[in-house]
Amino acid sequence: MRFVLEVDLEAGVVAGDARAAELGRILRYWGGAMKQVELAPGSTQALYDSGYTEVGAWRVVES
Repeated sequence: MRFVLEVDLEAGVVAGDARAAELGRILRYWGGAMKQVELAPGSTQALYDSGYTEVGAWRVVES
């Protein structure tokens, strides 16, 4: 199994001057939330920036 997290660095707030801070916010949020999700093949969820724009997704896939 493989966990894949993708963020479009040219989308939403992530594309702005605070790119690193916004990416850090996304990673901290999902780092804390992982204990509440099922990590099984096919699991997926959209990622949103602080402006509620969809900027990516995480998913679990077969290796």
